[in-house]
Amino acid sequence: MDLHLKSKKAIVLGGTRGIGRAIAETFAAEGADVAICARNADQVKDTVAALKDKGVRSTGASVDISDGPALKSWIEKAGGELGGIDILISNAGAMAQGPGEADWNQNFRLDVLGAVNAFDAARPFLEKGAETNGDAAFVIISSVSAAESDNASSYGPIKAALIHLAKGLARQHAKRKIRVNVVSPGMVYFKGGVWNMVEQNSPDYFKQAIARNPTGRAATPQEIANATVFLASPASSYTTGVNLLVDGAISRRVNF
Repeated sequence: MDLHLKSKKAIVLGGTRGIGRAIAETFAAEGADVAICARNADQVKDTVAALKDKGVRSTGASVDISDGPALKSWIEKAGGELGGIDILISNAGAMAQGPGEADWNQNFRLDVLGAVNAFDAARPFLEKGAETNGDAAFVIISSVSAAESDNASSYGPIKAALIHLAKGLARQHAKRKIRVNVVSPGMVYFKGGVWNMVEQNSPDYFKQAIARNPTGRAATPQEIANATVFLASPASSYTTGVNLLVDGAISRRVNF
């Protein structure tokens, strides 16, 4: 399927590792120019070089996504360097799991305000891209944990807030042809990731988590990236306001 992404301009927050890196590389493989940001400057540099090797334009910077003014400034700069923004992906997450005030603040500032500030900065570019090309997209990476609760952790409610935010933005900006969707992964495994750390430090719990999934395995970052890039592409031009679970059927809820 032609996703109609050649020469599109995409920005990926948290684009150097795991899901974010896979998303950035998938956009580049489809011919889109890509800008990325993350905290680690060396990882940004290596990722940008890898994206350029795919024959597309790429830029990136070390950015603290919880710093609203810094994030907005970088997005405006990246939009100028790319010559526009057609697609914005909010992938960065604090991953704080605790119930304390610090955990709530950390998750809220990076996950929620990061998405809000990124969209605010990118919106003029997205509006122009949608007016010119008929389609622009904002995709937020949330989590199946938004609908699953074992305790009063801050993580799940913050991820649920992102889904609510996306639905409101989708309805608000539909007339401007800016689509807003969510991808909610289940368990995702990659070297250096959270579940790799669980596997090393709590192997019995890791085995139990794998066994609970009907597929008997975790997702790869590429599987999440494939869903994300499709939703962001003009090939999915009538899809907006959805929360796409990519969880191997571990969740029991029925989506209507």
